[in-house]
Amino acid sequence: MTEPESKLDAADAEWQLIGLLDDLVNVMFCAKNTEGCYTAVNTAFVRRSGRSSKRDVLGQRAGDLFPTELAARYEEQDERVLLLDEIIHDELELIRRPDGSTGWYLTAKRPIHAENGTVVGLVSISRDLITPNASGIAVESLEPIVAAVRRGIDGVIMIGDLAAIADCSPGQLDRRMKKVFGLTAAQYVLKARIDRAANLLQRSDESVATVAAASGFYDQAAFTKQFVRLVGETPTQFRSHPG
Repeated sequence: MTEPESKLDAADAEWQLIGLLDDLVNVMFCAKNTEGCYTAVNTAFVRRSGRSSKRDVLGQRAGDLFPTELAARYEEQDERVLLLDEIIHDELELIRRPDGSTGWYLTAKRPIHAENGTVVGLVSISRDLITPNASGIAVESLEPIVAAVRRGIDGVIMIGDLAAIADCSPGQLDRRMKKVFGLTAAQYVLKARIDRAANLLQRSDESVATVAAASGFYDQAAFTKQFVRLVGETPTQFRSHPG
């Protein structure tokens, strides 16, 4: 007597995968169709949106769930994926959580293709950048890099100079930085600048122009453009929220 053949079709595999993603508390997952409506999300994404269940999220668009500026940024990313068939890889974002706290994430988005190659949707994952422990920084001998970025945060920081401090090539430095921080050296510098700016915006009454200069940005316009791209809010809007 032969055993019955066990089959797992693509739909079954998809739902099993989404079930596994529900166990990832530090990773937000979503899928969207070409209209920008959410068709699948994990539990971490539901929490991120401030809703209580997946039923409150599925079928909605970014504009229904998030502040205007943040939704506009997500929709700009989606257009790159859906209309240009572009893959977004490791895009750095500072995200405000439902409790008002902020956290850094790396976001990746990929188009979903039908058999004929047509883009029919997208999938997205945003990974929480957990602060590395001191031992990991020490093992990779990155303390001088961290110190150099901290000292030079209000001025020009050249990646080549950081690599020289670490006595390695820029490519080797990137690999070491990604191993510990999950970021390239350039992303780490940008993160440090925005962290400095966010702290000053929330804890001081300095003007936006002064905050920009103290964080190493060329001028207020360049700072605001970069801040909106990474945070989804203008510096003034960010300052209006309680820290």
